[in-house]
Amino acid sequence: MDIHSIDDSLEHATTESRNARSANIDALPVMDILRIINEEDKGVPFAIEKALPNIAALVEDIVHAFTSDGRLVYIGAGTSGRLGVLDASECPPTFGVQPGMVVGLIAGGDSALRSSIERAEDEPEGGVQALRDINFSAKDVLVGITASGSAPYVLGAMRYAKDLGASVGAISCNRESKTFGIAQHKILIEVGPEVITGSTRMKAGTAQKLVLNMLTTTSMIRIGKVYGNLMVDLMPVNRKLVERSKRLIRQATGCTKDEAEAVFLASGGKPKIAILMIALGIGAMEAGVLLQRGQGRLSEAMRMYSTEKKSK
Repeated sequence: MDIHSIDDSLEHATTESRNARSANIDALPVMDILRIINEEDKGVPFAIEKALPNIAALVEDIVHAFTSDGRLVYIGAGTSGRLGVLDASECPPTFGVQPGMVVGLIAGGDSALRSSIERAEDEPEGGVQALRDINFSAKDVLVGITASGSAPYVLGAMRYAKDLGASVGAISCNRESKTFGIAQHKILIEVGPEVITGSTRMKAGTAQKLVLNMLTTTSMIRIGKVYGNLMVDLMPVNRKLVERSKRLIRQATGCTKDEAEAVFLASGGKPKIAILMIALGIGAMEAGVLLQRGQGRLSEAMRMYSTEKKSK
């Protein structure tokens, strides 16, 4: 991509324009600065609300990928890339999924998570190679994250994914985002000019984080990683998560603390198995088989058990 075309697109990008409310922010006392930042941030959820239908359509494709041995892959540069990596890294401990189910890719690689490698985003071939390195295929979903929508690294990856026939989404805060010319799912979050001109780690970054939360959380709910509003597939890998697991067993079943302790151990430290054991009065092995038949969904497993019991 011609560097001049990038410059031209940024020239007219909302994310790069000046914010009249903060024009004299450098001369204000601390409390006034904080109030301006806070007031600007308040508009972010309302901007996201307008994009909910497009977010929902992307979630449907992500769910389909998850139930078809596919993956969700985020790709971005700078703040956008870091947010994608963050969301991906939080899915295994929160929802008990394999680390490779949600993948975050950032221009410049892992080194860019801590140290800025700005030039890496200018190489479209870098984005393509990043997808090749993880064997990205048509059964996966790619979501390009870029506030302005002009990062060549992201655009190159999105074109490659689209050519493969994969579902492609884009999250951008600029109506003229180049990503929208490629993506099937166009998620525009118009948060307006930043408090500090061009500092898209602020409102744009906040908007992106909220949307990523929605994508993975909603998708995980739909594939059975949540029961009620309890994250029953968490991995109890430390003391805090072990205690949280026992607490959610009690919350889901109404059992006593001692009962939760005993069934947690009997289930092999698997909250979903433990909940079925108490709720249905069955053993760990039967609960495991039932859960597998219900494709990991507690509600479905309980429905099947109830139906079969009535038919006997």
